[in-house]
Amino acid sequence: MPRIIFHIDVNSAFLSWSAVKLVREGKPDIRLVPSVVSGDPNDRRSIITAASIPAKKLGIKTAEPVSMAMRKCPGLIIVRGDWELYKQCSEGFIGICHSYSPILQQFSIDECFIDMTLQCTRESAVGVATRLKDEIRSRLGFTVNVGIGSNKLLAKMASDFEKPDKVHTLWSEEVPEKMWPLGVRELLWVGKKTEERLIAYGIHTIGDLAKLGMGTLTQLVGQKFAAQLHDNANGRDDSPVETERGEAKSVSAERTFPQDLSDPKDIDRALFNVACIVAHRIRRHSFRASTVSVFVKYKDFSVSQKQGQLDRPTDITAVILNEARHLLVDAWDGKTPIRQIGLGVSKLTHETAEQMSLFEDPKMEYYRQWDREYDEQTADKPEGK
Repeated sequence: MPRIIFHIDVNSAFLSWSAVKLVREGKPDIRLVPSVVSGDPNDRRSIITAASIPAKKLGIKTAEPVSMAMRKCPGLIIVRGDWELYKQCSEGFIGICHSYSPILQQFSIDECFIDMTLQCTRESAVGVATRLKDEIRSRLGFTVNVGIGSNKLLAKMASDFEKPDKVHTLWSEEVPEKMWPLGVRELLWVGKKTEERLIAYGIHTIGDLAKLGMGTLTQLVGQKFAAQLHDNANGRDDSPVETERGEAKSVSAERTFPQDLSDPKDIDRALFNVACIVAHRIRRHSFRASTVSVFVKYKDFSVSQKQGQLDRPTDITAVILNEARHLLVDAWDGKTPIRQIGLGVSKLTHETAEQMSLFEDPKMEYYRQWDREYDEQTADKPEGK
């Protein structure tokens, strides 16, 4: 049965949620004027985590310092972020989405996927999605975009089309018309460095990427990432909407620093620490993981995250850490101070058979022995100590 996937994304989440609270207090709606959310409105070095549409039209962007935004708009309204409020709004939004389908995967605090294959038809999907977004607006006071697609990738791409308060479709047959003309950076998982590499070779659109030969693409980005990029550029994605019920679908750990860190050596040391914890946890439950994700959080709660696929499932710390280090290059600019770093693994399996490669790293047995010793030493200690 052809799948019907919804991706629901809150429009300018932090700013919208702050605006709803202010409106309920009888104050003006900051969504209608140039405004932003930041960690500390009085600190011009604070990073912007969300911007209103009027602010975006003035060139103000998330992740830029307040001082830079103030130069673009001296009268900019700056609101302090409220993490407890955001968690409450997120729970309300997820609750409504869950009422439309029991198969829900929360992708971040302000977005989720729901599998609607058994809940509606292609012909009724837009009407159902419109009802969902309107219910969120009327009950919670903020707007969302809903993307509808044949898989998770296409649904998420569709939700990023024109905003706010919109419903868009991106079925597999619509990929050449709706997705291929977009810039290559618009494709999910394409970071700045990958974009620069592709553009330098003359690959400017997703369509250019979709038509590029695998041999050339492999030379540009490596074999593992090339396969993923080629599939995604052609609209292919068979990953399921993974609910959080039942057996664990992912394992993660994070480290919050007493003071923000910017030294790459300190950051790498923290990444190593959480990689050890995560790998130990999956080994303890006889899991292996195929997907690794890394996120960094700044002092104003803005988050940057990246995800990558391993060649085959693993529970080896060194392999997970190596992938995480590659992802960190795209997730962090190497200089902005970090408040927290996290690492997660997913696509877990209990499969014990490992495909042996003639070209396997000769240090692999050393890595396995290191893990065995780590597990023995950690057995009687609290995790992360």
